[in-house]
Amino acid sequence: MESTILTKTQIDQKIKRIAYQIYECNLNQKSIVLAGITDNGYIFAKKIQKVLAEISPLEIVLCEVIIDKKNPLNPVQTSLNIADYKNKSLVLVDDVLNSGTTLMYAIKHFLEVPLSQFKTAVLVDRNHKKYPVKADFKGISLSTSLQEHVQVSFTAKDSKAYLA
Repeated sequence: MESTILTKTQIDQKIKRIAYQIYECNLNQKSIVLAGITDNGYIFAKKIQKVLAEISPLEIVLCEVIIDKKNPLNPVQTSLNIADYKNKSLVLVDDVLNSGTTLMYAIKHFLEVPLSQFKTAVLVDRNHKKYPVKADFKGISLSTSLQEHVQVSFTAKDSKAYLA
């Protein structure tokens, strides 16, 4: 049985709030990079990009971070060349911060590149971290049991976050 955590309207509100927070942290920047982790993280980054474009003059560069979630030790790849985000402000985006494994390995990739600022954004922070990773911008913090699984669904008609 699934239990809804966030409806489409609530997700849209969270995206707008996160976009404003990102803008506030980057007032002195001309451009920022939104690096979305493959699949839902990238979709979430595109949604943030759309709102940021409406509320700010920032040039927003979208980057897809390709990470093998089953084997995170495999090399992380990005849709941009390193030169495209070097010395820029970068926000790493994912849908759910669960154990922190995916974000930790993605962060490791970006630590090897000089950045002017590095932040993280997630829609749902589960508070079950195995690694010392925190979300700078988060839609909702949720205390769940380890057996509960948080899913985020982004479709053309609807978006929702739910416990499965």
